[in-house]
Amino acid sequence: MMIEPQGTLQGRDWLVTDAGECQLRPAAREWDLIRDRYYFHRFLTEITDLLDRAIHESEEWDYLPQIRMRVRQLVANSYWVQTQCPDPCPKTGFAIQTLYDEIGYPLTVQNVIFLPGVSSPLHNHGTWGVVAVLKGLEKHTFWRRTHDPELPDRVVPVGEKILSPGEIISFTPQAIHSIESIGAEPTLTFQIYGDTQPRSRFEFDPIACTAKPF
Repeated sequence: MMIEPQGTLQGRDWLVTDAGECQLRPAAREWDLIRDRYYFHRFLTEITDLLDRAIHESEEWDYLPQIRMRVRQLVANSYWVQTQCPDPCPKTGFAIQTLYDEIGYPLTVQNVIFLPGVSSPLHNHGTWGVVAVLKGLEKHTFWRRTHDPELPDRVVPVGEKILSPGEIISFTPQAIHSIESIGAEPTLTFQIYGDTQPRSRFEFDPIACTAKPF
């Protein structure tokens, strides 16, 4: 598996498909996104207005290019978002800070911090997702189901990519990945996800070839 050197991919956008393919996608230039007084509430309103165009919830991920652009715009303009940094739990090595929530709100919006060396289990999200790296280095390993009739939850690695600050990665609902914070400093990311369906989100065990709710 090829690992790109640090710093060569800053400012790029990526899309991970259900098959675990990580595709380079067009990215807006940061200087074209600078806006005066671009507050967080404007970003949330633009995202929900955008998703209202989807006739069915399953079609929301068709808007990932526009969502990635707005995430990049938020990161470029909002110092507040970049400074929302929770304290990692000493036991788990990570922490999640919810940036906005209310009853019935259809999006998950959060900043997540991982200490160096901390990794996540293999999982999908059961919905679309967009993650922007704010600080540190984050390695994503991509997986896919083998569609083995006898082992329907068997997954195999497809590839990996190291992301640095300024890069944005997005996921289709059934994309499977695992994450590891690498380097000498913690990794801080901004994350936004659609309305997660609990029965569609799983943690995978590649050795036992099993999947359980995540």
